[in-house]
Amino acid sequence: MNDWFKNTTAKLKTSWASWKPLQKAIAAGILVAVIVVLVLVFRGSSKPTTVPLLRSPVTDVDKQDQIKNSLEQKNIEYTFNENTGMFTVPDERTARKVRANLTVEGILSSEDNVWDTELNVRDWTTTDFERGERQLQRVNNQVEQMLEGLDIVRRATVIINQKTDGLFARDNRPAQAAVRLTFNGESPRPGDRRIKAIQDLILAAVPGLQEQYVKICDNQGVHLNNFGELAELDAVAALKKQQEFKMELEAKYGAKAENMLVSNFSADRVRSVAVTIEMDMSKVTSDKTEYTPFVRTPDNPDTPYSELETVDGVPLSSQEVIKKWTGTSYNPEGPAGVEGQNPAVYADMSNVIGESKEEGKTTNYVYNTEQKHIEKAPTIDRITASANIDGYWEKETEEDGTPIFVNKKNFETLKAKYEEKIKANPEKYEASNNPTNENVEENPYFRFKIGRIVRIYSPVQSNVREQAEEIVKNAIGFNKDRKDSVSITSFPIPRNDEWDKEDEAILKAAQTKKTIMLVLIGVVIILIAFIVFRMISRELERRRRLREEELLRQQQAAREKALWDAKQEGMEVSMSVEERKRAELQENAIAMAKEHPEDVAMLIRTWMMEE
Repeated sequence: MNDWFKNTTAKLKTSWASWKPLQKAIAAGILVAVIVVLVLVFRGSSKPTTVPLLRSPVTDVDKQDQIKNSLEQKNIEYTFNENTGMFTVPDERTARKVRANLTVEGILSSEDNVWDTELNVRDWTTTDFERGERQLQRVNNQVEQMLEGLDIVRRATVIINQKTDGLFARDNRPAQAAVRLTFNGESPRPGDRRIKAIQDLILAAVPGLQEQYVKICDNQGVHLNNFGELAELDAVAALKKQQEFKMELEAKYGAKAENMLVSNFSADRVRSVAVTIEMDMSKVTSDKTEYTPFVRTPDNPDTPYSELETVDGVPLSSQEVIKKWTGTSYNPEGPAGVEGQNPAVYADMSNVIGESKEEGKTTNYVYNTEQKHIEKAPTIDRITASANIDGYWEKETEEDGTPIFVNKKNFETLKAKYEEKIKANPEKYEASNNPTNENVEENPYFRFKIGRIVRIYSPVQSNVREQAEEIVKNAIGFNKDRKDSVSITSFPIPRNDEWDKEDEAILKAAQTKKTIMLVLIGVVIILIAFIVFRMISRELERRRRLREEELLRQQQAAREKALWDAKQEGMEVSMSVEERKRAELQENAIAMAKEHPEDVAMLIRTWMMEE
């Protein structure tokens, strides 16, 4: 063996010496990779790939779904075996954290063996005392790790003392637990439900531990597991939820009734829709047995009459007894040989012949029976609904449709007129707060104010209100047996601001219209004045032009006469070149004036304006 080992070693050395550096590097890399793979294989095969979440299987389907939902919400990998009902997670740390969170969430309880996987460790080589001490220390450590695995706990310190039994009763000491928690963020308030879940975890971990011997504090020393006020808080929360449910139901019924009224009347007229519901929030459970008759002949739904025939009961068994007796009357005297001590009434009946007859009949009937288990949830005891529908406010107008405004001039006249109208129809126009009030200004059925339009109110007719009540009854599910009530009123709703704005808008429109009319009249007057001025100006211009033409004509006639006279007298008039040109122009102008008099007149007018 040694020779083979030496020869093999020598061959390897020779081969290694003959290899190139690249071959040596490849061989070394292969050797290192093989070693790493072997280490990983041995390490992976030496530890389990997953650990069980709980020692016992989960058979409740609802609890399985709750655990799955919680794990999926926290993005924790898990496997679930449908056949065995076992959950497994990747490692023990994850399992411990998941168990703690599931217990705090209320999904797991002490019955689910939460601690068996943590504390079920047995050691047969130690004494009972050592085993107890180790178990107690193990419990302390495991509880601390379990609590620190919670999302809300950053650090936990747990001290647990197990129960001790002494020789005398005074030496007995119950199991106790003191827990100090440091939270991530703000500490929960005393009596919080999460603290209750933590307390349940500790009770499940320590056998024989009772609630009154568990104390949980935060890092400031505040006692957290004081659940004395928790019941009161729960009662207050329950009452708050009941009130919220009642208010939600009232709002639902009210909205339904209001929508039905608005669909028939305008939204502006429907006011003060209110629904009040009286509810019995108590939960009652009762068992009831009902006896129903047998149906001999069922009813035919195709006929207008009923063929239903029933029998209360069917005879199951019967017994008939007939007794008849004839003989002397019975006289009890006691045992033989003893003197009788009979009363006088029995002694008088001695040896009297009597007859007795007894008849009896017993029949047992069987009936249809029905067993009912009734759970009475919160029910509605009574519903009251009320609403007001505003009538119509009509504006008083003149015969031409112009609204009538109240002013100081017509105040007394209008007041007397409407007072007569109130007296003629008092049922319609009586004031709601004072039926005897006949003052127009204070009557809610009239709008009578200086500077405003006169308005008269017409309430909704009684038959219309009755129909509206039927609509509301159908909307809320009216039940006469519950003494439900529905009230629909029609009284005037004050609209002073709305009316003031409307009256001001009408007044402003009238004033604007009046202003526009005045402006138009002024514009027309200005246009007429301009036209008249223009006509007068033209007439004056025409007359001036005629005077000028007449003057020119006279001057021209005078010149021609002078020339003609000079020519007749044979006078030689020596004329310059300019005068000759001027004469020619005058002759041409005269000829043109005869042919085109209008053009010449315009030319002369232009010359005169330039000069």
